[in-house]
Amino acid sequence: MFKMLKEDIEVVFDQDPAARTYLEVILTYSGLHAIWSHRIAHAFYKRKLYFIARVISQVSRFFTGIEIHPGAKIGRRFFIDHGMGVVIGETCEIGNNVTVFQGVTLGGTGKEKGKRHPTIKDNALIATGAKVLGSITVGENSKIGAGSVVLKEVPPNSTVVGIPGKVVIQDGIKLNKDLNHSDLPDPVADRFKALEDTILELKREIKDLQRERSL
Repeated sequence: MFKMLKEDIEVVFDQDPAARTYLEVILTYSGLHAIWSHRIAHAFYKRKLYFIARVISQVSRFFTGIEIHPGAKIGRRFFIDHGMGVVIGETCEIGNNVTVFQGVTLGGTGKEKGKRHPTIKDNALIATGAKVLGSITVGENSKIGAGSVVLKEVPPNSTVVGIPGKVVIQDGIKLNKDLNHSDLPDPVADRFKALEDTILELKREIKDLQRERSL
């Protein structure tokens, strides 16, 4: 346990160039506080002391803004950067050397039972605001782009972007050479475009009816 706690500190220095001293990291990094609290809560959870585990996790959530269910399984050298708004569900499984940023949700879809949260394999990175939902797997060395919503399996060594998330790079090969950052799927814009087209069509029909009545 103490070796794992030490690794949690070391990964902060590896991942965050703003980290200066051990004292600063230990006292001021909310992501580290959330991870340490979770490791303690998870130890109680495994011993079926569920109430104590939940109390610890909720106290941690109050102070850090990061919610990790005590049932979640988290590997070594897990790094939460900034962290505010991170949510990790009960049946989530996270491997080693995984990094997540603020606003990330590793949650369920509300339609599943049993294993209902994602499995994140080793060396994955999940960027700001991304949502990974359901009992799916994000493969080793994969990256989830900021703001993406991932609902399907992600192969190893992949980069996923967009809503819904699509694999744009796999094993170092760009799968869609025509996809630029400005062209990422935007369901809100698509809906507005559909409404605009409907309004234009209605206007044309109204003009046709007015023309017929004037004849």
